[in-house]
Amino acid sequence: MEDILRLTKICKSFPGVKALSDVNLTIKKGEVHALVGENGAGKSTLMKTISGAYKKDEGSIWFDGRDVEVTSPKQSELMGISIIYQELNLIERISVAENVFIGRYPLKSGFVQWGKMYKDAQALFDEFDLKIDARRLVRSLTMAQKQMVEIIKAVSINAKVIIMDEPTSSLSTKETESLFKIINKLKSNGVAVVFISHRLDEIFTICDRVTVLRDGCYVGDRDISDITKNEMISMMIGRELTQQYPERSNAIGDVVLEVKNLTDGGKSVNDVSFAARKGEVLGFYGLVGAGRTETMRMIFGIDKKISGKVLLNGTEVTLKSPRDAIKHSIGFITENRRDEGLFLRSSIRVNTVMVALHKILKHGFISYKKEKEVSEEYVKKLRTVTPSINQKAMFLSGGNQQKVVLSKWLFSDSEIIIFDEPTRGIDVGARREIYQIINDLVGNGCTVVVVSSDLEEIIGISDRILVMHEGNIAGEVLKEDFSQNLITKYAVGEGA
Repeated sequence: MEDILRLTKICKSFPGVKALSDVNLTIKKGEVHALVGENGAGKSTLMKTISGAYKKDEGSIWFDGRDVEVTSPKQSELMGISIIYQELNLIERISVAENVFIGRYPLKSGFVQWGKMYKDAQALFDEFDLKIDARRLVRSLTMAQKQMVEIIKAVSINAKVIIMDEPTSSLSTKETESLFKIINKLKSNGVAVVFISHRLDEIFTICDRVTVLRDGCYVGDRDISDITKNEMISMMIGRELTQQYPERSNAIGDVVLEVKNLTDGGKSVNDVSFAARKGEVLGFYGLVGAGRTETMRMIFGIDKKISGKVLLNGTEVTLKSPRDAIKHSIGFITENRRDEGLFLRSSIRVNTVMVALHKILKHGFISYKKEKEVSEEYVKKLRTVTPSINQKAMFLSGGNQQKVVLSKWLFSDSEIIIFDEPTRGIDVGARREIYQIINDLVGNGCTVVVVSSDLEEIIGISDRILVMHEGNIAGEVLKEDFSQNLITKYAVGEGA
């Protein structure tokens, strides 16, 4: 296969940090090329350099037969390079077709040809056998359908290279399979796909080659057929990862959290009851839409419950808001850390203390000395990679953002911590660190509830697993009975 894109010795620095140092990347026509590395390895910076969002400091870019200087996202798009970010770039209040052709509406005598636009957009969806009505408003689509709209938008500009950043992070297994069919169709049409993911199993399923970055440097590239998962992990983290899920041996105590007959009025959660114990990691598994996240949001007081009770240490409590939950020592690490877990434009030091400001007050005023000491302590304790505690959260990698969210709840002395998709978009090395933090929490007597769509993860870290299906608890699986087959049966509603 011919090369379509070559990056040679790319360097990029930001104040206080060298993000890329002599990075090489070669992409061939009609291949699916994985780009992997730990959080902070430089993957996002490299992609933004290709797309023109960042200007390289040194190095060269060759695209489709000539050397190029990419100065803006618009220029890279016109050249034939399209990037689909993890946070999708769609306008919710307008139609699918308008999003596909945004900035390129067909005009006649200065007027938009709406009929032609809808027809052309629908033809593209039909070509890829996607059952999406081009006239529908984007806000009415599922996350998977929105992702397909982004792909069709790239196809509509005749993109020769499509970069996908964590495209499966919010998709179910079935939706991921549908995405892979689209990727294979793109591949057969000669389009190159750069596939950024922390899910190594998916990389071995869909990709032809892989390039590995570590600490902003190029480590190497391999054909997928010539590398094992363990070899890839070693290239990513610079050491052998002997055990992904650290062992723990702490005793599990009495019931701390009890939920009885929780319901949201038939929307997503119906008559859910469970108990969680001191020193226990209680796992929640289920397919997309099973009601796991909705259950946790009601417990934490974000969403309103219609009926049901929450008891802490045997006493019923009223949790009408997150403030109430925090007062009762409950912490919630949301699945959407960027929008709900952090003040992205604020520093690490501000984010770390935001939930427990009362702990750093002196004579009614914030002690900035104490704030500095606390944030530095948690950066060190959780090994957060940052040039400074004054770094804004928006500039941290996904794994390090998650550590800042964790710091917030650890500092608040929460006795019950709910983790919703704790390792989504986080690399294999940082995942293990998160798992070790969970072990430390329960070892110190904390109660941990983990919601995860990753079946291997939920088995690896839980003491007990509750499986949800269509808003109900479909089954309970004890540690000695853990098996992917049994848990999946409950998840699809076929359990005993």
